[in-house]
Amino acid sequence: MIILYGIKTCDTVRKACRWLDAAGIAYQYHDFRKDGLTRDVLESWLPQVGWETLLNRGGMTYRKLSVEEKECFSADTALEMFLEQPTLMRRPIMVKGGKVLHLGFKPEQYDALFAL
Repeated sequence: MIILYGIKTCDTVRKACRWLDAAGIAYQYHDFRKDGLTRDVLESWLPQVGWETLLNRGGMTYRKLSVEEKECFSADTALEMFLEQPTLMRRPIMVKGGKVLHLGFKPEQYDALFAL
């Protein structure tokens, strides 16, 4: 089963959900804010995609960080910062069987991923 992680107020997440629904692809939706995010899950993602790839530098949460907080982001601090503020991560995050399949959403990338 595919799990799509994100927040319901994110336009990109909503577009991904609409695309999956239209394609008839079953998935479970997991809202960071409502359902939370465990340390174990995040620890499994970081080696797969890297903290720099997971960090959403274009998002409002990141833009609101102070210069000092942005400079403190590193492999050593990313886990805790993502747990404290999961909206710092790119979204949606598509996972299947513990493996991160895709970050973000672009219709053509989903087409290729699902060979449609």
